[in-house]
Amino acid sequence: MNVSQRYTETEVTGLDQIELESRALIKTASSLNQIKENWELKQGDLVEALDKNRRLWTVIAGAMSDNTSPQPDNMKQNLLTLAMFVFKRTMEIMVNPTPESLDVLININMNIARGLSEHETPNQSPENP
Repeated sequence: MNVSQRYTETEVTGLDQIELESRALIKTASSLNQIKENWELKQGDLVEALDKNRRLWTVIAGAMSDNTSPQPDNMKQNLLTLAMFVFKRTMEIMVNPTPESLDVLININMNIARGLSEHETPNQSPENP
């Protein structure tokens, strides 16, 4: 294991679940964006990047399907619907790949990550950040 991998693993173990999820979404969006921005050179990495994004959304959908999930029912339903959209869009991109087709997946991941980063932890309140 190299120094970079050890640093990353150490960094990740100190993060809470929301921050881990946010970083995973940002990382997959960044991978997709790198492919989009460097299409001629990176197009060969597309299937792997789409698969990683699909696996991430599979985890999210699984968590939202869990009856013990603490999120409100409407949020769970919205994220499940979004996951289904991501799965459908991923298949469409695999059939007809273009750099522009990645925009929607990149935007979804970044917007969800932004929402997670704005999430207040239970120990925080507006008066006691």
